[in-house]
Amino acid sequence: MIKITTDSTTDLPAQLLAQHRIQVLPLGIIMGGRLYQDGVNITTADISAHVDAGGEITSTNAVNIADYEALFRRETADGSTVIHVSVGAGFSSCHQNARIAAEEIPNVHVVDGANLSMGHAMVVLAAAEAAEAGACAEEILALLETLIPKVEMSFVLDRLDYMKKGGRCSSVAALGANLLKLHPCIDLADGRMGVTRKFRGSIGKVVTDYVRDRLDGRTDIDTSRCILVDSAADDSLADRVLPLLRDFGFVDIIRSKIGCTIFSHCGNNTLGMAFFRK
Repeated sequence: MIKITTDSTTDLPAQLLAQHRIQVLPLGIIMGGRLYQDGVNITTADISAHVDAGGEITSTNAVNIADYEALFRRETADGSTVIHVSVGAGFSSCHQNARIAAEEIPNVHVVDGANLSMGHAMVVLAAAEAAEAGACAEEILALLETLIPKVEMSFVLDRLDYMKKGGRCSSVAALGANLLKLHPCIDLADGRMGVTRKFRGSIGKVVTDYVRDRLDGRTDIDTSRCILVDSAADDSLADRVLPLLRDFGFVDIIRSKIGCTIFSHCGNNTLGMAFFRK
């Protein structure tokens, strides 16, 4: 049997994780001097309330080697093979820790997902579906090698204070962007992230501008699946762009919410999407 494991940075809905029997290891979230586990004993609402009350931005901890080793030994105890798709090595030491843990355990393959959140999730889902279809480990690893460079993941931010507090954005840049109502679009490619465009206006308008900008005129997109993720307290942002995704022709549109690890760096009202290029 082939088992797929991953990190909580995939932000996949619990229903899909259960459906595909994907085992997830939570990253650590440090808030107010205490260590929590992403999606286990802390929520994004807890983080938002803490920061809005004047608390320091939460920080994140990679999954440690011992926890990876325990997972791999447990999942291979029945003779199964494990394929672990980690959050991108450029974003976290999770990948390195997982590789170290796997060195002494047979039948464990650790793959650098080279992405995070929904970009990471696209690859994890593809691996799980291939395993369910009866593919062997070598076939799944070859598939992932082909798919990972084809992932297109981006997101647009409403606020920059989380990135500023987390040291990823200067105070001056954050102030200027907020005064001008600028919302940066972050692209993830080749295991790195960078700002590719800035949108102006309210976040409700910006998310529709962002989706149109990413999709209009494109013929290189695989429309079989798109994953839409956001960190809003309700579904209003996702509801605004869902018709645009349907009009573009996406067949399977998965909606999800950003988890605590990613939320710690982007804050409320972030919206993003991921899909494969042809």
